[in-house]
Amino acid sequence: MTSADGGERELILRVATRLFAALGYDGTSTSQITEAAGVDVATLNENFGGKRELYLAVMERAHLAELAHLEGTIAEISAAPPGDPIREPAGAVHLLLDSYIDFCVGNPDLDALWMHRWLSDASDVTEPERQYVQPVVRRISETLQSLAPGSADVMFTVWTVTWSAHAFSRAGVLDEEGNHWSPDDPEILRRFRAYMHELVHHALGLPGSPPAS
Repeated sequence: MTSADGGERELILRVATRLFAALGYDGTSTSQITEAAGVDVATLNENFGGKRELYLAVMERAHLAELAHLEGTIAEISAAPPGDPIREPAGAVHLLLDSYIDFCVGNPDLDALWMHRWLSDASDVTEPERQYVQPVVRRISETLQSLAPGSADVMFTVWTVTWSAHAFSRAGVLDEEGNHWSPDDPEILRRFRAYMHELVHHALGLPGSPPAS
């Protein structure tokens, strides 16, 4: 294999994503990555330049996956025919919310990458927030503002959904008896989704009622 081999680079990215998600950037060594990927340090450096650059590539990959998912949902709203409920503000907002929850639940490693950062992991690597978080937050905020102009604080509504969806997708919840329920449980996911729809609906002052769970 050579550094031009896309399979080799993709393998290192997948392994690094898994390890950074499980252990954090600070808790993951270069040797752990190379051993798990079955490559040597020279190969990793040839492909990425080092651990820091590999981490930035992992975060960029996570960002692009999230952005593509978001843009796909926005395109679905724009392409809907007149009269379709998702062309209405409430329908569009709730479709965006469902889409984001689906993305988080389906990508737990990506959730973990950001949760590590919220706990000050890789605190000396500041690029991801400026390059990856802010563009997505701005895109969602602008979309919501266009759908529900003059509503409550859109920025904090976006962040409330972000924090909640990432945390739920990684940790699930404890019920009233202290039993742990995973987001893989259909009923727990249904209840979380219904609650988030109700929260966002009222926070943005959308017309009508939240969608039935």
